[in-house]
Amino acid sequence: MKRAEMLDATESILKRASFRVSERCVARPSCFDFAARREEQLAFVKVPTDVGNVSAKDSWELQKISGCFSAVPLFIGDRTRRKPLEDDTVYMRYNVYTITPKTLEDMVFREMYPLVEAGPGGYYVNIDGNIIRERRQELGLSVGKLAEMIGISRRTLYGYERSMAKGSVSVAYNLEWVLGVPVVQPFNVFQRAPPSTGFFATARHMIIRNRFLQMVLRGFAKFNVMVAPTRRAPFDFIAHCSEERLNIIGAVADERDQNIDKRTEEIISISRVMEAHSVFITDGEQIPSNNIPLIHHEELAKMKCPEELIARL
Repeated sequence: MKRAEMLDATESILKRASFRVSERCVARPSCFDFAARREEQLAFVKVPTDVGNVSAKDSWELQKISGCFSAVPLFIGDRTRRKPLEDDTVYMRYNVYTITPKTLEDMVFREMYPLVEAGPGGYYVNIDGNIIRERRQELGLSVGKLAEMIGISRRTLYGYERSMAKGSVSVAYNLEWVLGVPVVQPFNVFQRAPPSTGFFATARHMIIRNRFLQMVLRGFAKFNVMVAPTRRAPFDFIAHCSEERLNIIGAVADERDQNIDKRTEEIISISRVMEAHSVFITDGEQIPSNNIPLIHHEELAKMKCPEELIARL
């Protein structure tokens, strides 16, 4: 399937499943194609031509942006390095879940989450250690005896019972055969992670070549607001105010930006899906025509407290 077809199919699946989907990010290169939300299920979605060609830098930024919003980063594709991806299977690309459109459809419509993860050397499953331990004790089996019946070491079984290791498909089958209960946990791709501050902490060491953006970030930082620049997104920075429990998606004017109106549309759309505030910091040279809060950088510099900033959003 071609990338355009894959994008259309992915958007169609999510919209039919009652997800709100943002505008596609086309104004400039982005580590994600769109944001999606259904109640508490949030995701930043990338549909690459070939999953194997996704760079580590894009994957890292996608994870960090997602973490700021307690969203999940997600790749949707049908091949990697020219090899087809299998349905009902989870793949990982630099720690980002990767699934096919059919797997996505099964999840959002039927709540059928994949049981198998494709990894180096084969296929693996998540084993529920509590179920194994409780059922083993019910049957009066020692760790050594059950390990012998399954054909694995005691140490390996200890790892399973403590949920410290994934198991092979064959081991999971043998465990279920002997114990008589399901022991495999599905991969809930939409499982939300707690909010991450790692992106903000790492951002302190990022090199920012745009001097105007540097000045804007310093303006936000004086309010004790966590703020971080982005490199491959429609917006230029993300800010988080913990006291007010709000996220801000911001952009700065750039005289070289030929798609400022389109980029602003994308920022507004993403902020609505993510239930965040959007803002454009301008120097007066270039002002977007869309309905987005505008703050002149000199006005930002004169603000004394975060309440003044929030009042303008």
